[in-house]
Amino acid sequence: MFASLARLACRRSGLVLYLSGVLLVVAGALGGSVLQELSAGGFVDESTESARTSKAMDDRFGAGAPDLVLLVSDERGVDSPAVAAAGARLTTRVAGEPGVEQAVSYWSLGRAEPLRGKNGRQALVMARLSGDEDRVQDTFERLENRYRHTPQGLDVRVGGNALADKEMSETTEKDLLKIEAVTFPVLLVVMLFVFRSVVAALVPLLVSGLTILSVLLVVRVLTLFTEVSALASNVATGLGLGLAIDYSLILIKRYREERDRGTGTDQAIALMLRTAGRTVLFSSVTVTLALATLLVFPFYYLRSFAYAGIPTALLAALVSLTFLPALLKVLGHRIEKGRLPGRRSAAAAARGVGKREAGERGAGERVAREGFWYRLAMGVMRFPLPVAGAVVALLLLLGAPFLGLRLSLPDERVLPADSQARQVGGVIRDNFRAQETQALNVVLSDTPGPGARQVAPYAERLSGLDGVARVDSEAGTFADGRLVQRPSVHSARFGAEDSTYLSVVPRDQSMSEQGRQLVTHLRSLPAPYAVQVGGPAAELTDSIDSMNARLPAALAVIAVSSFVVLFLFTGSLLLPLKALVLNCLSLSATLGVLVWGFQEGHLRGVVGDFVVTDSITWTVPLLLFCLAFGLSMDYEVFLLSRIKEEYDRTGDNTASVARGLERTGSMITAAAVLISIVFLGFLISGIVYLKAIGLGLALAVLMDATLVRGLLVPAFMRLVGKGNWWAPKPLRVLHAKAGLREEPSAEEVRAEPRTEVGAER
Repeated sequence: MFASLARLACRRSGLVLYLSGVLLVVAGALGGSVLQELSAGGFVDESTESARTSKAMDDRFGAGAPDLVLLVSDERGVDSPAVAAAGARLTTRVAGEPGVEQAVSYWSLGRAEPLRGKNGRQALVMARLSGDEDRVQDTFERLENRYRHTPQGLDVRVGGNALADKEMSETTEKDLLKIEAVTFPVLLVVMLFVFRSVVAALVPLLVSGLTILSVLLVVRVLTLFTEVSALASNVATGLGLGLAIDYSLILIKRYREERDRGTGTDQAIALMLRTAGRTVLFSSVTVTLALATLLVFPFYYLRSFAYAGIPTALLAALVSLTFLPALLKVLGHRIEKGRLPGRRSAAAAARGVGKREAGERGAGERVAREGFWYRLAMGVMRFPLPVAGAVVALLLLLGAPFLGLRLSLPDERVLPADSQARQVGGVIRDNFRAQETQALNVVLSDTPGPGARQVAPYAERLSGLDGVARVDSEAGTFADGRLVQRPSVHSARFGAEDSTYLSVVPRDQSMSEQGRQLVTHLRSLPAPYAVQVGGPAAELTDSIDSMNARLPAALAVIAVSSFVVLFLFTGSLLLPLKALVLNCLSLSATLGVLVWGFQEGHLRGVVGDFVVTDSITWTVPLLLFCLAFGLSMDYEVFLLSRIKEEYDRTGDNTASVARGLERTGSMITAAAVLISIVFLGFLISGIVYLKAIGLGLALAVLMDATLVRGLLVPAFMRLVGKGNWWAPKPLRVLHAKAGLREEPSAEEVRAEPRTEVGAER
């Protein structure tokens, strides 16, 4: 395969570049519109009890959690005759709008106290919109401008879940543009120092641009068949840019090494593809397998990261292995145009020291110079136990806060401070006595008809539970285990022919541990009829339970696939196990920092303003684990492939580790810095969980490239010695036949394109 790619790049470079240009134009034209097709939400498993309850509420009662909330304010007080009359007219007007299933307010429910602000000058109008998420958004956008100003002479501010979803999508789109505007110039400057020439620094940006637009085209096609989260565009941009730069760095570095040895362009490209290209291919497979685990989960928000991430990893490799070699063929020696003054490449410097360090091709070529990474590895391996102990202790200390992790669903509080949904939600939380917009719905099915149902005793018991502020039902309103308001004409909305529902208003924040405990109590309490519990806290409970139920399968997939790939590269059983343990250790440290910084709020002001909710959006740890694990295994492949190459040549475990780290340390560090810049760009986002994902990925990558690869790996491999390379005889035979290595075989060397004598030198 790599021989074919080399021939294609060298003999048909013009055709490859032409087809790449066509793909760029087509992908830009068709994929550029994908943002309008992406959806908000996707945090709910449709097979859970809360999802079934939500459907029952829609089908039977036309009710449920309000999508549209109007915060009505008036200095005259909401009980003044003029304001009350205007509020009633406003409620009637909202209820009559197309697409509105139900609308209630402080005035329509007989001046229900919980819908009246503590100051007496504010009240709520709440409406449920019909249809799926996209239809709700269409209806909301039509209503938003109509009720944004001062209808009926009242001061009205729009809020609610529909506005929060809309602002999340809009903020994501705007943030993407800001992140690109800030990140690209910074990346270009850093890449000038990493790639050491202007032309070489521009090549990865071309690779990433082609990759990102191609991925957006793939995602656009996927939207024709399934719902895709708005975050898919961020994944395509961030991961596409990072992987394209990483892969370009690996390939260009190897290409330069071959050119510095005196190899002609065609043969240098062939050797680059057979060595570094092989690593890039299997690196992309490793990232793909890590992201594929997200398909195990029944949430289209998580699946969307796989929908965007899998084609990103594969297309980044494809573009790097086709477009980049063809571009190198056309550029030739011009890849060094605009070279910065300073140190020469490692191979060129080695050639200047003496032919004994640079010349001959073959199984081992030259001994790695004793540079910084070589000296670091040898220093670590002189004192492996103290170094390993200190680093492990540090990672465990950083990871300790992870034990206090608390999860929640995202609400308007994840939005920036100037968000209207966040501002209105804050007023409701501060100025209203109960969580009206976060009520739990208890649906009783297969009941007798209206008037024959025994609802009151059950409602009394529910209202006496800890954390319940009030229970509204067709039998009246209950609080503290007793009836506080008899049924009225408004109570009929709770009943249907053979079913009824109760609205359980919590005292505490619904998206909290107390909210989850309340759901458990409601579901465990004996009921007179078949019962289902839904609402925001129930959705959170069911989402976490659904995630936990599938987590073992996801972990098994990622562990087995990573183990197999690393075994194919190393032929060892111990090294893949070591990689899994060390990756989990560094990831737990990353998650501990996020709990300390975001859940506990210590990073507020450092990474921007955000509301401290005493929890983290429940998808963040899982996404971080899969993405960071894939990238960590990516770097593990880069490092171990070179260490294995040296060990096969010399049989010296200690020297092989030092030389392997010397040959890859600077590259891995540079790749980690570059991709971290991409992820740190997410701190510009106004959405809190995007800040957490960006910071978490950057921390994970940097810790992996420094503490793990630079310190723990040499210490571990020194302690284990030759046991690093142990495997039973049958597996050694299997690896000899099917194993992967970066160095080409003798047959592959003979099949390489002939070197052009003196070409472009």
